[in-house]
Amino acid sequence: MNVTGPSFLALQVSDLERAASFYETQLGLKRSNAAPPHAVVFETSPIPFAVREPMPGFDPAAVQPAPGAGVVLWLVVEDAEAAHEQLVAAGVPIVAPPAPRPFGPMFTFRDPDGYAVTLHGRA
Repeated sequence: MNVTGPSFLALQVSDLERAASFYETQLGLKRSNAAPPHAVVFETSPIPFAVREPMPGFDPAAVQPAPGAGVVLWLVVEDAEAAHEQLVAAGVPIVAPPAPRPFGPMFTFRDPDGYAVTLHGRA
């Protein structure tokens, strides 16, 4: 076996349209036309990112302390400081404020389902 790395990332969400709208309006992601009916796929690169309806038997709201606990999802953004200001103004919960890192400034917020998402700039 020779696994070469991730090829697709998706979050299971409680309300597909609410989650898709959040990622569109708050982060500026664009929907792809190529998506199954149970998911919204965004035009991200190098790895496609999506939100999808939960798999049978999974309830995102029942996961404690929050969906994705233990998983770190990082997305790159051109201006982390400006993105932080925009999300704060929109009332999005911030988990970790902007901080400089060797790979660029970063901060973490929670999406509508409680997933912790880190946005980072480039160094």
